[in-house]
Amino acid sequence: MDIQAVMDQIGQKAKAASAQLAFAPSDAKQKALESAADAVWENRASIIAANQKDMDYGRDKGLTDAMLDRLMLDVPRIQGIVDSLRTVAAQDDPIGAVLSEWDRPSGLHIKRVRTPLGVIGVIYESRPNVTADAGALCLKAGNAVILRGGSESFYSSGAIHQCLVDGLKAAGLPEDAIQLVPTRDRAAVGEMLTMTDYIDVIVPRGGKGLVARVQSDARVPVFAHLEGICHIYIDKAADIEKARRVILNAKMRRTGICGSAECLLIDRAFFKANGAPFVQDLLDAGVEVRGDDAVATIQGVTPAGPSDWGCEYLDMIIAAKLVDGVDGAIAHIGQYGSNHTDCIMTEDDATADRFFQQVDSAILMRNASTQFADGGEFGMGAEIGIATGKMHARGPVGAEQLTSFKYIVVGDGTVRS
Repeated sequence: MDIQAVMDQIGQKAKAASAQLAFAPSDAKQKALESAADAVWENRASIIAANQKDMDYGRDKGLTDAMLDRLMLDVPRIQGIVDSLRTVAAQDDPIGAVLSEWDRPSGLHIKRVRTPLGVIGVIYESRPNVTADAGALCLKAGNAVILRGGSESFYSSGAIHQCLVDGLKAAGLPEDAIQLVPTRDRAAVGEMLTMTDYIDVIVPRGGKGLVARVQSDARVPVFAHLEGICHIYIDKAADIEKARRVILNAKMRRTGICGSAECLLIDRAFFKANGAPFVQDLLDAGVEVRGDDAVATIQGVTPAGPSDWGCEYLDMIIAAKLVDGVDGAIAHIGQYGSNHTDCIMTEDDATADRFFQQVDSAILMRNASTQFADGGEFGMGAEIGIATGKMHARGPVGAEQLTSFKYIVVGDGTVRS
């Protein structure tokens, strides 16, 4: 396969499709997504069969249990894909929305109107549901998209992509609006990163290695999604039972996603008064807890090393240490955090306000599991990823975040003096 020629052709088709999508009717986009949802459900058996090929490939490749969990599809997860497609379909069309408008003394009337970005390239690993999420969100926002899934999810992504294409056909929209790179060859990624004539923005979704490569090599603008080094700070005014419930869910619900808690920061005063019952909960659940000198006094805790602070485990492992109040937690997160999601457990409003003001992460939570760091849970239907940068998009990247805007200026023979 001539990778450069293939990618050039894909880029040309995407650019042409984006020009049509920019003014596609809202009802056509909705019909495309609803029809795609129907196709996914009707073809669930073949999608699961394709996924089994990917699971076998992943095991042979030596993927961890956490990575295999991210890769696996079953009927409930396919139902989740269907639900996400329908939710995105039902959302208001962001394109054409008037963000603001005003009159000038010159007689001009000015409007700022939401528009598509154009062509979006999405590079992702393992999770085949990203194929549906990314395709749906880009389409809803009037963008064409070029999807490059991971080698592990090659067959699953192909099966889901075909359902999206079926939806486009049913709605009379260009089939090239959602394209999937038809090769596992990594050279295709390198091509995407330099396709400035065709791609307007790249969204990487995957591990640190993938995102670092994209940020290093891309000549196209990037929405960065780095690591999910999520902290939970247990304040001296925390409710113990709330903390136990939230911490266990934040670590255990799914250990292999970016919203999984990776580090507990325990206020020294809380520890002195109450101990750390949530640490025992984690140990009892089979989690390896790596603690500082104080936390390591708890039977079953493994002493932490320097590399355990600022580590995204994506596994049944969590770090834990004592800090001196909320300021100690803020300082630790500032040094070791990834600007993804951080949580405070406290009943004290002033302490929570201080945490919210001084921690510079895309998502901040109070008394809630970090596993809620998800576009679907935020009411976006789905997400392409959690952007940890500060330019354009931050936090869950949904349809609205995949838009830009233009100014519409209307006069009446108006001239400038």
